[in-house]
Amino acid sequence: MLRKLYDGGESSSKVELKTTLSELTFNIILRMIAGKRYFGEDVKENEEAVRFRSLIKEIVKYGGASNPGDFLPILGWFDYGGFQKNLTRIGKQMDGLLQGLIEEHRREKNKNTMVDHLLSLQESEPEYYTDEIIKGLMIVMVTAGTDTSSVTVEWAMSLLLNHPEILKKARAEIDKEVGESRLVDEPDLPKLPYLQNIILETLRMFPSAPLLIPHESSEDFKLGEYDVPKGTIVLINAWAIHRDPNVWDDPTSFNPDRFNDFNTSNTSTVGGAVMVANSKLLPFGMGRRQCPGSGLAQRMVGLALASMIQCFDWERVSDGLVDLAEGLGVTMPKAEPLEAVCTPRVFARNLLFG
Repeated sequence: MLRKLYDGGESSSKVELKTTLSELTFNIILRMIAGKRYFGEDVKENEEAVRFRSLIKEIVKYGGASNPGDFLPILGWFDYGGFQKNLTRIGKQMDGLLQGLIEEHRREKNKNTMVDHLLSLQESEPEYYTDEIIKGLMIVMVTAGTDTSSVTVEWAMSLLLNHPEILKKARAEIDKEVGESRLVDEPDLPKLPYLQNIILETLRMFPSAPLLIPHESSEDFKLGEYDVPKGTIVLINAWAIHRDPNVWDDPTSFNPDRFNDFNTSNTSTVGGAVMVANSKLLPFGMGRRQCPGSGLAQRMVGLALASMIQCFDWERVSDGLVDLAEGLGVTMPKAEPLEAVCTPRVFARNLLFG
């Protein structure tokens, strides 16, 4: 990603970050799952890579689409607009691609990937680790671990471009703690509290899952004045909680300093990621059913954002502020993909190509 940004920024031309960040997060997750990369200039153009990129494009498209059948169930009987038909087609194609990856790893073995570890467990506990379960875990990793992180970095960069004094302060922290002789790395993240503040404030203002993940009540219970029967689907509006003036001071303002004390008193650090555990900041939910990938997501966001700040000077493409309008989608993307001018810093070439 950094080399791609360097090539695009050498002439101080504008770069489009949405696609670049999406490709980065997909590659990270796919390397973990199957040891493969499907995006980037150095990726071999084989049929598998082409099929996967095409399927991901369609998943993103339909993931952000509005299905009238969700609001008028009678339309679902007729599959108004062919929504269900397209989802079924995409599901079958993705199932075939994932099954192919499983068979490939079953033949080759001896790779340190998620698929290989799950296949090893399948040998000892075949009733728990069927191919269907493994494919389900793979698709959850792909869908839940990619777009959520990329949109968070895009929102963070949008906010920083609108607040250059905050961007300057973040760069000064990275320069002081990391320097110019090497790239920022995961062990550096706990030493960058202001960067962590920026990430927390971004997650507060623009949580990647604004309604979190639907939960179902396992038994009847009472919540305040409300009786909630067993089997009720419950949605938590994290976006509204994060912008509630009764909970936050000046909630519509971007102010990373509001987390100066929060970092130490309400969070813990695990592997370089700030683990959020607070009833008023819940971008990943909370309790036993909170997002299990929150630590990974925050490390991915932290490293991506820190390396972009370290290696490049960033400016808006015009004198006007970056538009912060929210678009449609499961992960609440920007309405307009972020474009920015990035200029490589003097030492960046040695770090990226030296």
